[in-house]
Amino acid sequence: MSVSIKTNDNDTTSATPKRDLMPALSRGWRGKCPNCGTGKIFRAYLKVSDTCSHCNEDLSHHRADDAPPYLTIVIVGHIIIGIMLHLEMAWHVPPMVYIYTLIPLAIILPLLLLPLIKGAIVALQWALFMHGFDPENQDD
Repeated sequence: MSVSIKTNDNDTTSATPKRDLMPALSRGWRGKCPNCGTGKIFRAYLKVSDTCSHCNEDLSHHRADDAPPYLTIVIVGHIIIGIMLHLEMAWHVPPMVYIYTLIPLAIILPLLLLPLIKGAIVALQWALFMHGFDPENQDD
């Protein structure tokens, strides 16, 4: 027994409004509400606000979990390794140069990138109606 599901790509009668991905990601990256771009997405360093202070968009449904730290580690790791390889290939530097430059960089870069990436992940989830951000499916 087979079941066929017919989808109509030209169906514009959907009650769910379309959310543009790139503006939402840009707003999230800047720490702003993905809906209005005015309110703040964070109430503290990495604590996402339950609702936007400007448009009252419910942001409590986000499930960023481990994605922001993982992406931050990947990005910072590639930057640090690239710098180390360049320093080693271009100049033979003493090991203390790594300690004085790359260790502080390895501490500061993740602290700067983590809120940016987390804001973008929350905005991505909002734009794609993931988790509880879908007004038609409030099961999460």
